[in-house]
Amino acid sequence: MAGGHAKREGAPAAEFRRHAEKLSLLPPGSDDEKTRETSAVEAKFITPQDPIIETADGNRLPPVPLPEAIKLNDLKEKVERGSHEETGGERVRTDGDRPPGAADRPQEGAANNGFGQQGKPLRQYNLPEAPLGGASPSQQTNPLFPQLPLYGPPTILRNLQCFSFRISSFFLSLTFLGTLVLGSAFTSIPLMLRHIAFRLTFRDPNARRPFHEEEKRRKKERRHKAREWKHQRRRKNKYPKIVDNSEEEGVYDREYQPTEGGDDPVVCDVAYYARRVGLDIEEYSVQTEDGFIIKLWHVYNPSEYTPASAAHRSHRAPEVFSASHVTNGHGYGSSETQFGSGEQKYPVLLVHGLLQSAGAYCTNDDDSLAFFLCKSGYDVWLGNNRCGFRPQHQTLHYGDPRMWNWNIRQMGVIDLPSLISRVLAETGFEKLGLICHSQGTTETFVALAKEQRPDLGNKISVFCALAPAVYAGPLIGKAYLKFMRVISHSMFRIVFGIHAFIPLMMSMHRLLPGKVYGALGYRVFSFLFNWTDDRWEQDLRDRMFQFAPVYVSAESMRWWLGRECFAKHKCILATKEVGRQEDLEDEEDDGAQRIDQTMFKGSSSSDDSRQSRGQNAWYDDQVPPFALWVAGSDELVDGRRLLRRFERGREPHVKVVHSKIIEEYEHLDVIWAMDSVDKVAKEVREVVWKTAPADARDACRVPIGCESVDPWTG
Repeated sequence: MAGGHAKREGAPAAEFRRHAEKLSLLPPGSDDEKTRETSAVEAKFITPQDPIIETADGNRLPPVPLPEAIKLNDLKEKVERGSHEETGGERVRTDGDRPPGAADRPQEGAANNGFGQQGKPLRQYNLPEAPLGGASPSQQTNPLFPQLPLYGPPTILRNLQCFSFRISSFFLSLTFLGTLVLGSAFTSIPLMLRHIAFRLTFRDPNARRPFHEEEKRRKKERRHKAREWKHQRRRKNKYPKIVDNSEEEGVYDREYQPTEGGDDPVVCDVAYYARRVGLDIEEYSVQTEDGFIIKLWHVYNPSEYTPASAAHRSHRAPEVFSASHVTNGHGYGSSETQFGSGEQKYPVLLVHGLLQSAGAYCTNDDDSLAFFLCKSGYDVWLGNNRCGFRPQHQTLHYGDPRMWNWNIRQMGVIDLPSLISRVLAETGFEKLGLICHSQGTTETFVALAKEQRPDLGNKISVFCALAPAVYAGPLIGKAYLKFMRVISHSMFRIVFGIHAFIPLMMSMHRLLPGKVYGALGYRVFSFLFNWTDDRWEQDLRDRMFQFAPVYVSAESMRWWLGRECFAKHKCILATKEVGRQEDLEDEEDDGAQRIDQTMFKGSSSSDDSRQSRGQNAWYDDQVPPFALWVAGSDELVDGRRLLRRFERGREPHVKVVHSKIIEEYEHLDVIWAMDSVDKVAKEVREVVWKTAPADARDACRVPIGCESVDPWTG
């Protein structure tokens, strides 16, 4: 009888344990104590669609499918309710048990698709013993963000399956990469022949470049600085007691004395390039809400700032925007404590593009956007997305597929808030200026959407989007990219795996000399994305490709180029059907405007159309002001269409404080062109300052060049 009672009472607990096992870090029985410590105990909802798993030891595991998280919390509630009933107590529900903003659990088998609609019943496809090829994400949720697969804890069978995917993807993705390299080599032959022809006829093949004379001047200046640097080092080594900076001061800015110089060895080290222009960089570690450790770089002037200690720069608890963060600044080395009232610097966070790191903002000497803003008087922080050059997680290891089970949504709703939260914690401000390029703009546009994490907008004073990646350009139809779109999901995993996307690229990065890798990287990426270096400083080109590519997940590349998401719909927040409807509306609107102008009846019909279109807006009233710089010759993304969306009233809450189309610019020119300081950086500097909150303007020094910039009152 006692055994029957135990069976009845233990049934919910047993069911909870079984369900928790497939969401835990380790399989049952691998190490009893370690298994207990890393077992799943609760699903915490970061957003209504992003439940992460909290383990018994307080660590975090990446998001799991919504039905699995809800079931875990339901079973936990049943166990706790039974325990409280037995003891006569009352169970108190915690905030993390349910999706934020949802008073009740979603109906059984239904999920919100991110557009306020109810999806079809979800398949129960996530069995821990199921083969990896069968762990397909549900297609019955948001068509732009289908649910990610669930990978259970590692078992012998699962490890063998992972190994088989790594073997198949190694050879097949190597073939794919080899095809791209050969394609880039063949397309380079005409350029090489033309170059030889120019040389044989005693002509300069670079004379056609738009900044040829300026390139020659800068090359000469760099050589002069390198000679002076070597001369000064020899003098200091020979006469260490004699201090004479007269010659050096004639070459360098007195306020920013370089601590590195000479010939450029072309290395993957942002701090080295900062020191070449009299600045430096300290590296912070940031823990995301799902346990990833990502890198945040702080650019500073060593003559006025003391770097923080290693302990202070290490990662902290994964919570974001906690009350303690607002009053932070008492730790040694934080930006808040080192400057007096009126002398602080307003913080800006820069986020990089696809396959890049934040080092992309640091390759052009003083014309680098990061260094330009720092010397202008801003507190500059460079954010890197998960994995980067060194994949790191609190509990997961490289070979675990759960470490790579993420895409653009996780970068937007998890990585970005973690970076912003840490910058605000270190600087003591309530808001910052956010500057993003390419994919960095994508994750921000996604995160700010009203179905994702719209409250993030309250922490951003202005969002500056460089080459905004929201709508696809014509390049998405190229054959080598179309291949990734036409193959099935299962075939994509066989070819590219379920871990990192073509990790051989990172191995080549480590093994090849910097100049060889830089030249190869440029040729391959130029072939892929139709870029040219016409507007870049050619002598610095090898530097630019030292900070790309980085580790990204195969799942992330499947979101960009696979058959289900961006490549199919050609938009990050609207399906292709919605896109076609918008095109028809625009055509009708243009036709109505022409008729109204002809008949002198004003534009009342257009105004009515604008009002109705705002009902399907992506953003709510928490969205920050936008500033956009569109590359007019960009084939990778269509920035003009995004501007048209704002101009046609589809986003009534979005206030565009600045917009510009630079006709001759390609995708990377907004950060690497030789005239990008004049056409982009100076405008970014002014936009950030005029949108800064009034109390921040009072507390901060006025950036150079912004003395006559009035506050924005839009």
